[in-house]
Amino acid sequence: MKFEIIRTDRNARACVIETRRGIINTPVFMPVGTLGTVKSIYSDELKELGAEILLCNTYHLYLRPGHEIISRLGGIHKFINWDKPILTDSGGFQVFSLSALRKIEENGVHFKSHIDGSMHFMGPKEAMEIQSCLGSDIAMVLDDCPPYPSSYEYLTVSIKRTALWARQCKEYYKKIQDAGCMIQDTPPLSTLSKEGSQNRASGIMHRASDQKLFGIVQGGMCEDLRKKSTEEIVNIGFDGYAVGGLSVGEPKEDMIEMTYFTAPLLPSDRPRYLMGIGDLKDVLAGVEAGFDMFDCVMPTRNARNGTLFTSKGKVSIKREEFKSDGRPLDPGCECYTCRNYSRGYLRHIFLSKEILSMRLNTLHNLHFYFNFFRNMRESIIKGKFSEFKSKWEGIF
Repeated sequence: MKFEIIRTDRNARACVIETRRGIINTPVFMPVGTLGTVKSIYSDELKELGAEILLCNTYHLYLRPGHEIISRLGGIHKFINWDKPILTDSGGFQVFSLSALRKIEENGVHFKSHIDGSMHFMGPKEAMEIQSCLGSDIAMVLDDCPPYPSSYEYLTVSIKRTALWARQCKEYYKKIQDAGCMIQDTPPLSTLSKEGSQNRASGIMHRASDQKLFGIVQGGMCEDLRKKSTEEIVNIGFDGYAVGGLSVGEPKEDMIEMTYFTAPLLPSDRPRYLMGIGDLKDVLAGVEAGFDMFDCVMPTRNARNGTLFTSKGKVSIKREEFKSDGRPLDPGCECYTCRNYSRGYLRHIFLSKEILSMRLNTLHNLHFYFNFFRNMRESIIKGKFSEFKSKWEGIF
């Protein structure tokens, strides 16, 4: 993986991450495909919208259908028909959110499946093995994601455990590399000719070492613990660095303050990933602080709930005022939804609970997000990020 900073505007960065499966231009938004699907959208549409990388969830794919099955079926890219980069989170956040269904130990976490109540264990070894089987391009270490609020004493133990697991993850990760593990990487059907698809089962073999590993910084809302956690994780050494444990219920101003505090502590020559952040005001702060990568369910979940993003701000399409409105949702938008349907129609099918509503709303919100990120990157390259930030802060 190559990482290059193309242009900076103060701390904001326009970068390029070059992977075996394609180029990622940052700042980048990663749509969340929890179970291997961005809800209601198929892969070719995601590419047309501008997606350069997807996020898939280790915890959910481990429970169903299982990483062994995905591996036997050719890996995550073939399984979901996506030939661009994929980042898999470690599953730590999901496991730790099951507070009533899990027990933390020094070597990992025992937890109950939210699906059927069956007992499972995940430690650093398991997190690395699962992600290796999935065959993602970027894997995340297993971390201890503390809830908010947490005591200083708990956070101290949490960053110690996070550092321990990060070291163990890297050790297991290196063992997988050194073993020369070969993974069958079969091209998605959409990339093959009719003749080529007949030989699809043979696939292309590549080394597990093509997978890169990111470390995760924790520490809650305590600056000294964030600094200590950063030093420990950076000292271990990873291909990129993520900040976790933000946007977990803390006051917005505390989250923003910690974002600005932590970013400059991270190495400038590696990708910086602000995990789980997708509110556009928070994204603007994250980019201004120096972060490159973002993910969130916000555009897709909001779409399914009837909240749409426009150049004038958020719109709740269920409102009575749109009942007889023949205008497009956002007149300046070039997405499929805005080019073909009126606000009145979008309101009608949303209230009627039509499946098409979910699709049209999601297409629009994702188009808006990808366009937002493209324009934000362009503003950095032109040295006008502060103007871009001021404009959109006034809208959202």
